[in-house]
Amino acid sequence: MANPAPADTIALKPDTLPRLAAASTATVATLLFKRGYHNAYIQGVRPLAPGKPRMVGPAYTLRYIPTRPDTDPLTAFREPDHPQRVAVEECPAGAVLVMDCRQDATAASAGSILLTRLQVRGAAGVVSDGGIRDAAGAGALDMPVFAAKPSAPTNLTKHHAVDIGLPIACGGVAVYPGDILLGDEDGVMVIPRHLADEIAADSAEMELFEDFVLEEVKRGVPVIGLYPPTDPETEDRYRAWRAQRD
Repeated sequence: MANPAPADTIALKPDTLPRLAAASTATVATLLFKRGYHNAYIQGVRPLAPGKPRMVGPAYTLRYIPTRPDTDPLTAFREPDHPQRVAVEECPAGAVLVMDCRQDATAASAGSILLTRLQVRGAAGVVSDGGIRDAAGAGALDMPVFAAKPSAPTNLTKHHAVDIGLPIACGGVAVYPGDILLGDEDGVMVIPRHLADEIAADSAEMELFEDFVLEEVKRGVPVIGLYPPTDPETEDRYRAWRAQRD
């Protein structure tokens, strides 16, 4: 069975992440759709608090399975190798901790103390298809946090942490370690790592064209023939508009 190449075999261009940080998830969704990736948007996940900068970084994955009384007493957190705690302490700076909670937000996947630790360690963000406890404190962090909803119960009531650094599902989307996560006010997109360079390059051109289209719409131009640019005059006006900006 084919799997993506390991992340450490796919080097990204130096400008890829900065370019993606300037792109919207809507733009990336369209560019992935053109390449046949129709299920790259993490469902049911929203920013815990508005007004954060865009989140972009490689995925560092943590998987939960359902709990059992014998595996998840409250004393489980005393174990030095508890995968949730280990993930917080080993998630690389600049990476996004992505948690697979089976889309069950009836319990938390983390809280403000662990998320604060991730921010201190330089993580780029957190994505969970489960809940987040201490949501007010977590939402006040500078680091973007995306989750299904606030949820007070500890993760031990529903979620047993088992795997770090393996492929997971988050919000119904396959996430492989090293895939690039992009998050904004619209949600989170998963960019397969091997496509990240070309998606980043294409996003800059697409965002520029859409800036032009928005200006055209504001001055009263109809969208038919403009978006998409099926009218040859649209391309001429775009070239002239772009030349003025160069």
